Amino acid sequence: MRTIDVARRAGYSVQQIRNLERDGVLPPATRTTTGGYRIYRDIHVQSALAYRALAVGTGPVQARRIVRAVHECPIPEVLALLDAAHARLDRERTDLELAKEAAAAISAELIEDVRRSDAMSVSELAAALGVRPSTLRHWDAEGLAVPDRVSPRGTRRYSPAQTRDARIVHQLRGAGYRVEALRALMRGLRNGRRSEDVRAALAARDASIAARSRALLDAAVPLSRVLTAAQA
Repeated sequence: MRTIDVARRAGYSVQQIRNLERDGVLPPATRTTTGGYRIYRDIHVQSALAYRALAVGTGPVQARRIVRAVHECPIPEVLALLDAAHARLDRERTDLELAKEAAAAISAELIEDVRRSDAMSVSELAAALGVRPSTLRHWDAEGLAVPDRVSPRGTRRYSPAQTRDARIVHQLRGAGYRVEALRALMRGLRNGRRSEDVRAALAARDASIAARSRALLDAAVPLSRVLTAAQA
């Protein structure tokens, strides 16, 4: 096969196929004796297809590592890398389920009869959440959980509502949410759209994990073919 044939079958451009070969994702192509043109085989197509699916499931860096290992390492090492990728997704799914339960409970809490003494300091809230005080300060700077400022020195004090925000951030960060996505979400929560927005955010995370899990499944067939060809 020519480079363009592999590109068409794998859904890549000609340059991308050359880049994948350069990076070791595809094994080196043989060359014609006259002209030095590349000659590809089915193992190159299957390697590109496996990488394409793995890049969705594990990210491009880990995908390159896995497919290169197929060409260079013993099979047990390849299988260990795949097991680790599935284990990471399983942990994310478990963390997400815990976040769903916690966020539902936190969002449903009623905050009534608030007194000044109910406010918590940075160190008190950090201890309650099991995080460092610097983490709370970072969330404050990013607009995720913003406390009140009291005293001339601007000491941070978290009201019960702000404490609830911090607890939600803590759960969603634990479920894998990035700061950028949380910033917009928490802004909406403070404007009254609490439970609906949290559920939508968690559902989006659930869909993302499902898509990555499906991608790992899609990668299994081409990976198996590459392993068989590499053994041969």
